[in-house]
Amino acid sequence: MHVIAKPALIAFWTIYPDAERPLQVWYQTMERETFSDFNELRKTFASADYVDGLTVFNIGGNKYRLIASIHYNRRKVYVRNVLTHTEYGRGNWKR
Repeated sequence: MHVIAKPALIAFWTIYPDAERPLQVWYQTMERETFSDFNELRKTFASADYVDGLTVFNIGGNKYRLIASIHYNRRKVYVRNVLTHTEYGRGNWKR
């Protein structure tokens, strides 16, 4: 898969340094693998959820959330948001 918007990940881990390693692992895994659909993605990311047309990943032991739009047919992953668990819980990202 091709992940678009790595700078968003870097910007997030600059603010939350403990997120750097788990975000790098997520990024490397996404770049290395090819998923044909959400069910296949769940084999690698068991805690991923599909919410309002977006895929939500738990990052750093559920401390952070990464929200992505995944186009399986084009093998593209667009990072929409990286949030703390608290920010995610507020639901503002759904707008």
